[in-house]
Amino acid sequence: MLTREENNQLRYTIALVAEFAQKFNLQDRQAFNYIKRFKGLEYLNNFYDILHTLSFEEVIEALTIICKRNGGQLTYK
Repeated sequence: MLTREENNQLRYTIALVAEFAQKFNLQDRQAFNYIKRFKGLEYLNNFYDILHTLSFEEVIEALTIICKRNGGQLTYK
């Protein structure tokens, strides 16, 4: 069973992946795989305590930059 904090983090990540998918016109699974492949999930997990206080737009922009630094091709506009 997940702790309350783990449940909140999981829900946040799911919502953020959905927003990322919408921003880049991807399916949710494609967005998740992209974020995972280019180390975005590590970033989300490591900095959740700060990131969840920001807007989704700000986090998506930062996540796009992190993924790009790790070989991703998407560019935030």
